[in-house]
Amino acid sequence: MNPVLARWHTLPPSGAAVEILSCCGSRAWAAQMAAKRPYADEQSLFATAGDCWLHLAETDWLEAFRSHPRIGEKHAQDKTTATSAAWSRSEQRQMNDADAAILLRMQEGHRRYEERFGRIFIVCATGKQPAELLRILEDRLTNTPGEELQESALQQQQIMQLRLRKWLAGTEAA
Repeated sequence: MNPVLARWHTLPPSGAAVEILSCCGSRAWAAQMAAKRPYADEQSLFATAGDCWLHLAETDWLEAFRSHPRIGEKHAQDKTTATSAAWSRSEQRQMNDADAAILLRMQEGHRRYEERFGRIFIVCATGKQPAELLRILEDRLTNTPGEELQESALQQQQIMQLRLRKWLAGTEAA
């Protein structure tokens, strides 16, 4: 068994929920994941994580979204764990090389997105270049609110799965 998972199984429920919260900023998700322990293996952890995520209330999804900084920014709307903040910086590091024009368009896109949908833009940024992230943001502005909520939830689920892998590998930021 994965040593991180084996150690996590020994934690009390509240401690286990706090630890896994870095993988997904929904307290309800983290509590459910801790309550469903023990997991036989990593695959069962990933499957349960996805199932728990899909069955959360919209308010829990929104809480998770708020745990992320805007693309190109350093701080999330809601306070997050140090590990989550480090992972966000790593996931968005390509934005450090974005030119001024793309950064300006991203800021304007964020403003328009938040006016239209009432929350921050969520995208799994890992491996995507600044111009691609900008294109995705601009394309998603054409979604209906319902379509965009579902797309944001899918993106958050991808982020969660990547972060679970980092957590199991004992990676603070990579």
